[in-house]
Amino acid sequence: MRPTIFDSDDLDALRALARRFAADHLAPGCRSREAAGAFDKDLVRRMGSLGLIAPELPEQFGGLGAGSIYSGAIIEEIARADFNVGYVNVLASLNGQILANFANADIKGHWLPRLIAGEVMIAIALTEPRGGSDAANLGLRMERSGGHYVINGEKTSISVADQAAGTVVFARTGRPEDGARGVSAIFVPMDLPGISTTRFTDLGQHAIGRGSIFFDNVKVPADHLLGEEGRGFVQVMQGFDFSRSLIGLQCLGTARQSLDETWAYIGERKAFGKPLGAFQGITHQLADFDTRVEAARLLSFNALWLKDNGLPHVAEAAMAKWWPPLIAYETIHACLLIHGHAAYSTELPFEQRLRDVLGLQIGDGTAHVMKNIIARERAGRAAVAA
Repeated sequence: MRPTIFDSDDLDALRALARRFAADHLAPGCRSREAAGAFDKDLVRRMGSLGLIAPELPEQFGGLGAGSIYSGAIIEEIARADFNVGYVNVLASLNGQILANFANADIKGHWLPRLIAGEVMIAIALTEPRGGSDAANLGLRMERSGGHYVINGEKTSISVADQAAGTVVFARTGRPEDGARGVSAIFVPMDLPGISTTRFTDLGQHAIGRGSIFFDNVKVPADHLLGEEGRGFVQVMQGFDFSRSLIGLQCLGTARQSLDETWAYIGERKAFGKPLGAFQGITHQLADFDTRVEAARLLSFNALWLKDNGLPHVAEAAMAKWWPPLIAYETIHACLLIHGHAAYSTELPFEQRLRDVLGLQIGDGTAHVMKNIIARERAGRAAVAA
């Protein structure tokens, strides 16, 4: 990656480490992980051993105590080689932050070191069949019974549902009319009795996987509650501003790799006796997408910089969630077309990249929802309320 105003010597060194790891260990097996529909656990552990997972988490748990920008730089490089593995980093940073801020000392001490080391993955379960983008309209119930909470219901569209060792679950503890204020968050180990999962057949993101989690009278210790009862949605959802910025960089890392390959290709491929680069219809198109990718990249890093400096960044994070995935999809689509029918087949990686980035125009908040957030932040909640 080219240097930016957000770079430093330490950040550059970590970025270079991530780039070498991605090129040497992730890129060669990207298609095999796609075919297997699962992550290579040994590779994820190796990534953790190098300090490339959730570096922003405290050193006492195995993190680096670094800024959020460090996570963004790593995810860019990982996603250049394998978009799907980049989502391991996104989930670890999102859920690691949630546990670090809201879990009890025992949960932090047991789960965070394993998460940072790449030994476990943690999912986040918010979406429900009837909810979708209306995230606070939850039907999953969580009832207090002595020293436990008992959970019944279904979560759906959950990434790594069948690969996660634990899940941050949002459930209703109050009345339906309480909306978001009746929702609590709890950490659920996935080996508890009464939990089952399914896996969907999706267009892309096969190594990540997406499915439903079913809870049938699942008893979770009450001290696994994250934040306060009835306020979990409001408290824990703040972490999504972080993951939205990371998702933008995950998509852009894949787009940048596609651009770099295509710039090289048009210098080698000839048509009508000339390199493709001699045709402005191609070079201007690539120049346009290169400009947009760089602009979207700086937008995403700006959101992380604001976070690291304790400044408001809700709108900026929403911008980083809706625009970069769209730019990435359009960029990869253009690169695929320039490469012709070879890129339409599985011979080249563009078709997989296109399928993979498309999913993040839907998951973790659609463009419509992100634009609503931006409007609310800019105009004020009262101005945009129905």
